[in-house]
Amino acid sequence: MSFADLGLSDELLSAVTDAGYTEPTPIQAQAIPSVLMMRDLIGVAQTGTGKTAAFVLPMIDILAHGRSRARMPRSLILEPTRELAAQVAENFEKYGAGTKLSMALLIGGVSMGDQIKALEKGVDVLIATPGRLMDLFGRGNILLTGCSMLVIDEADRMLDMGFIPDIEEICTKLPKTRQTLLFSATMPAPIKRLADKFLDNPKTIEVSRPASTNLNIKQWLVPVSGVAARKRDALRRLLGQDEVRNAIIFCNRKTTVRELNKSLKSHGFKSGEIHGDMEQAQRIAELDLFKDGKINILVASDVAARGLDIKGVSHVFNFDAPWHPDDYVHRIGRTGRGGATGIAFTLVTAEDAENIQNIEKLTGQTIDRLDLDAAPETEAPAAAAGEPRRTRRERAPRAEGRRDRAPRASAAEVEVATPEPAPVAEAAPVRTERPQREPRAEPAFAPPPRRDVRRDDRNDRRPRRDERDDGPDDGWNGPIPDFLNAVIAL
Repeated sequence: MSFADLGLSDELLSAVTDAGYTEPTPIQAQAIPSVLMMRDLIGVAQTGTGKTAAFVLPMIDILAHGRSRARMPRSLILEPTRELAAQVAENFEKYGAGTKLSMALLIGGVSMGDQIKALEKGVDVLIATPGRLMDLFGRGNILLTGCSMLVIDEADRMLDMGFIPDIEEICTKLPKTRQTLLFSATMPAPIKRLADKFLDNPKTIEVSRPASTNLNIKQWLVPVSGVAARKRDALRRLLGQDEVRNAIIFCNRKTTVRELNKSLKSHGFKSGEIHGDMEQAQRIAELDLFKDGKINILVASDVAARGLDIKGVSHVFNFDAPWHPDDYVHRIGRTGRGGATGIAFTLVTAEDAENIQNIEKLTGQTIDRLDLDAAPETEAPAAAAGEPRRTRRERAPRAEGRRDRAPRASAAEVEVATPEPAPVAEAAPVRTERPQREPRAEPAFAPPPRRDVRRDDRNDRRPRRDERDDGPDDGWNGPIPDFLNAVIAL
């Protein structure tokens, strides 16, 4: 089957051919005709199978007829992360190059003023994350009453990120007569209830069992010690293999992402990082460096587990075993995309036994174990000029001419040079009584005792005014007048 058999327009077929695609994937072959028939749809397929094009291509043909109005988008696509939203926008620009459709991207970390200006001009396609969309809606900058098509992409990721209440509120603000498309790699019970509530007699398409992994990806579990240094050493040995062209390394915590990237750079690897604490411009810059090949290793948190469609990723490494089994499916799905093959390694410790058990239970397969100690060791690439300094253990030995320690003598030399042991002296008798201390001789001249100022001041305080001795106390502090002497004589 070719794309021409799906009922797409000639302009769109030309854009698909220019993009290098000749045959549709199974999810595209089954979803595109149903979307063109304006039916509600539930698409369940593993990551990397082309779900984005399955709704982008028919949407372009449907929206080609019509006119946009200010602040009233004609269609809405909800994405869980900024990276996935930006990637969908790139697909619209690529496939819709021959049309006059307008598009706006509403994501966080970008100036809100530019987004408001785009909405005021009127857009045919609005791609947004739920948080920024609700913010602009609350400010009165957008109306959803003219939206005739809704796409909820990566619905299970929306559930994990707590966006389901926002999506339910958004759906209540949309017109009831609309077409709704829901795509996801997994279908947990809350997503099923959401579909039953807001979709009208949808057609369900499952091209693979929910939560199944790509068969083109070879998976390995690498048991290591729980010490962080041991895990980093095992990771460097795996990265040093010749077949590793470029790789994405996933960690559970943002702090681990930063520390691991710093460690890889100190060992001469061309690596970068991406996590949720970075500004949007920084994240885009790191992704561009990875796509352009300026760095071949990208250390990331689960913010990059979904939506990243980078061709040619040969390996995926789980430095930390994911806490949720669904995240494992999405992480390793960054490789082996578009029919290519890939390899995924997961470093596991004794504490990860329950997580691995849940992953194998979800995917329905047992992952092979790789004994790294039995594999030949590989050296890490040498640090290029301008790279950070290596650790003390990895520095080269001191050059000649510097003051070094004297060479250690051999065992034979030590035995010859060792003198004979001296005879052991008899132990002195233990004293049973404490010796009397001789009295100290009195000095010829003894200085006067030191005066305690604080105590003396208490006794030598200055008398109060009424206690001062200003003369003989004759009752008046002076001689008695004559008239009083006369009175006293009477």
